[in-house]
Amino acid sequence: MKLLDELASRQRFGIKPGLDAMRGVCAALGDPQKSVRAIHVAGTNGKGAVCAILDACIRAAGLRAGRYTSPHLVRLNERFFLDGAPIDDSALDRAVASLLDSRTTNHEPRTTLPDSLTYFELLTVVAFLVYAEAKPDYVVLETGLGGRLDATNVCSPALTIITRIGLDHCDWLGDTVEKIAAEKAGIIKPGVPVVLGRNVPEVVTVVKARAAEVGAPFVYAPDVADDSEIPADFSLAGSFNRENAVTALAALKLLFPVPRSPSPVPCSLFPVPFSPLPGFSRVVWPGRFQRVGDFIVDGAHNPPAARALASALGELPGVAPRSLTLVAGFCGDKDVEETLRIIAPFVRRAIAVKTNNPRSLEAEELRKKMESVGIPAISAPTLSSALATQLSTPNSPTPVPHEPRTTNHEPRTLICGSLFLAGEALVELNAYPWPSARFDPSESVKSTQR
Repeated sequence: MKLLDELASRQRFGIKPGLDAMRGVCAALGDPQKSVRAIHVAGTNGKGAVCAILDACIRAAGLRAGRYTSPHLVRLNERFFLDGAPIDDSALDRAVASLLDSRTTNHEPRTTLPDSLTYFELLTVVAFLVYAEAKPDYVVLETGLGGRLDATNVCSPALTIITRIGLDHCDWLGDTVEKIAAEKAGIIKPGVPVVLGRNVPEVVTVVKARAAEVGAPFVYAPDVADDSEIPADFSLAGSFNRENAVTALAALKLLFPVPRSPSPVPCSLFPVPFSPLPGFSRVVWPGRFQRVGDFIVDGAHNPPAARALASALGELPGVAPRSLTLVAGFCGDKDVEETLRIIAPFVRRAIAVKTNNPRSLEAEELRKKMESVGIPAISAPTLSSALATQLSTPNSPTPVPHEPRTTNHEPRTLICGSLFLAGEALVELNAYPWPSARFDPSESVKSTQR
């Protein structure tokens, strides 16, 4: 995909606050974001799972859904879901070609793409172009980082959602949950309902105040939805995903209000009867507490995610204290020691690897951090070699492709620390759910100007 190579080669990873350049490029392309009926989702952890749940439920209701999330695990196409699957290469090529073309659709000269636009910002424009062309009923749109100044925040949402907030990306968003909550709450729009997932009181106060300030109806998910309402066949494991499901349920109650009359009255927003609940059994969200044989693959990369992972491990039969081998790789901008400290009670030894990402810690540096929190560790040159060590251990079965929740074997190995690593692991374990002939980099070269 030469057009994608060109896009990546001219852009660098980085964050440059401000949405003026983003708005300018969108305007030059005819403002595709204005034709997208968005459900805008922000948060520290859980926002991707909430997006996946809503995507499945909207489609279960008989509507067409798009879903834009990041990062991808293996292929760039994963960021752009349409009708339950990653878009094909031709749709992606068309959108990228429109972005890189020197003229707009009305044949008027367009300003060259600003150098200030980051890789994520350009991909967000691509998403708007993809969904403006496909015209789904809803697009579930996940923020990349923050909210107020995130590239996705040029959309005009029908609903906004904020999931659990914790301390992450503190160098950009602030060093307290209140400051981070204020940044996330920047997606709230006048008159547009906002759903807040379960959070500490300090976060609730900040988000509720922002909603009142701009005149947005505020809904606290635990006040309107309950764990008992989650369908029994919900396909995602872990108590943290049940929390995400409650947040999604609250949002669905706003999108698909139950008719007051016992007669089958159509929803005021849609012309046909619907039932979004069957979507809970159809949610696919790879690399998040995913069982593959006796491996657990999870993208936990920060302390809040590690706490959720530890809670889920504690609920899992067969996982005893100090019983797992940890294979991990982390990006260097994370609170690695605290994340490791949280999951250490389950780990008897660890193998440190470098992720396929320019921000990755070197394996030897990570090994030292593992040792510093009391985990005996070695380093391996590649994830492949680390997994080969585990797979060659007696009684370690060969994983079965596309059976992410098989429980025939007690878990022996935990792979976590980065979604980049999770994607690579799923390919190595023959558990990646979509066809793949390539690995696409999740980021281009790291910027020297942060």
